[in-house]
Amino acid sequence: MTSHAWIPTRRRIADTASAALAPVCACVLSLGGLAVWTVTGNAGSPADIAVTDARLYLPGRGVPETAAFFRISNTGGSADRLLAVTSSRIREGISLSRHKMTAGGAGYRQITDSLAVPAGDTLDMTPFSSDVTVPADADWRTGDLVPFTLRFEHSGRVEALAVVVRPGTE
Repeated sequence: MTSHAWIPTRRRIADTASAALAPVCACVLSLGGLAVWTVTGNAGSPADIAVTDARLYLPGRGVPETAAFFRISNTGGSADRLLAVTSSRIREGISLSRHKMTAGGAGYRQITDSLAVPAGDTLDMTPFSSDVTVPADADWRTGDLVPFTLRFEHSGRVEALAVVVRPGTE
């Protein structure tokens, strides 16, 4: 009986090395990317949400709804999403919306389920980007403060007071 021992030849060694090269390179690149991500402070860093510059447009006489705008900053390393906005002074009818343009240049609003707040960035709501559509209240006066609760996917609830302003004066 003859035994067939594995004999290392130049060809066998080259074939083994080339077969191992792809997984080793993939591991090195992955570990390098994770190291850079960690060194820059983003590894495990949750979203860090702050709401500022909250304003609510004073509705015109007979207009059924108005808009609230917020500046939402995320200084964390993870993205978050604004899912809903509520107010103790407004029982129902609040919705999130994006502003879109038609091919003819006309603007319109599109109701949305959420608005993205990217990591390390700001969602700055304006009449040209996005807003919170709010049923109008005839009792609001310029300078009034209206409480809002913004609910985020990861950051939970954030309270904000919006000041009532005339459109175009902020």
